[in-house]
Parts: sequence; structure tokens; C-alpha cells
Amino acid sequence: MSMKKTITRIESNYMQQYDAHMERQKRRKKRLIRRLVFFSIIALLAIGSMASYHLKQRTIYAEKSEAYEQLESEWATLKKEEEHLKEEIKLLNNEEYVLEIARTNYFFSKEGELIFKLPEESPSN
Repeated sequence: MSMKKTITRIESNYMQQYDAHMERQKRRKKRLIRRLVFFSIIALLAIGSMASYHLKQRTIYAEKSEAYEQLESEWATLKKEEEHLKEEIKLLNNEEYVLEIARTNYFFSKEGELIFKLPEESPSN
């Protein structure tokens, strides 16, 4: 035998107040959930944008660091070249050095001196 129970609701002032109270509680809960979701989305967007900005800044810093090191290396090379050129200027101001270069590279000779040009390659036969 199946017995069907039916419950009848008593309509009273208390029940109406209770229903109104429960309805307010449901609305409060929905508003709270909406606010929490909204602020969570805003927080995630803020954290995501800050993380993205931080990563971009790290990339830029790494590129700038690499460029700085490369420029420092280039600068050191140029400093060495400058020192070499200054030394060469000093030597070129020395008349003896200039005459020696003229004699070896351009076959100039002192008065009464004979210059013989020897072949650079030795015969292998």
C-alpha cells in the first residue's frame, strides 16, 4: 500500500515573515557571491597585468644588460686601439723610425747604399 503524505502549509503572519526573511537571506547570498566573483576577477586581472609587466621589465633588463656588456667590450677594444695609435703617433714623430719604414717598405736608400730585393719564396727544386 502506498501511502501518500501531503503536508499543508499553514498561512500565518509568522510564516510570511519567515518566508520574507529566507528570501532576503537568498538575495544577500546571491549579492555576496556576485561581489566575490567580481572582486576575484578584478584581482586576477590586476595580478595578471602586474605579472605581465614584471616579465616585460625583466626581458628589457636582460636585453639592456647584454647590450651594456657588448658596448663595454667594444669600448675596451677601442681603448686598446687608441693606445696603439697613440704609440704609433709617437713613433712617427721620430725621424729615424720614419726613415726605417721608408727603407723597408719603399726601398729608399741612404746615400751610397745599394738595395737588393730578394725573392720571398725559396725555390723548391
